[in-house]
Amino acid sequence: MLTHHNKVLMVLTNPQLENSYNKVITTIKSCETKSQLEGASRMVKNFKILYKKVGYPKVLSYSLDETLKQQYIITICQL
Repeated sequence: MLTHHNKVLMVLTNPQLENSYNKVITTIKSCETKSQLEGASRMVKNFKILYKKVGYPKVLSYSLDETLKQQYIITICQL
């Protein structure tokens, strides 16, 4: 399946990986406070730890980090 996040096209062949990735992205984008972003950051860390064991495309790691960074900027500017 092709998914488009942060202008990066990627192929996610593992449905469980895709589901987890999409949940983390959705969580990050829903953050409105610094404390929520801290929780989302922990989710990103846990995602990387969990899926590192089974292997995952590194572009997912980059995409999660960039999405978190962009949401941090948006949130801080609104405070």
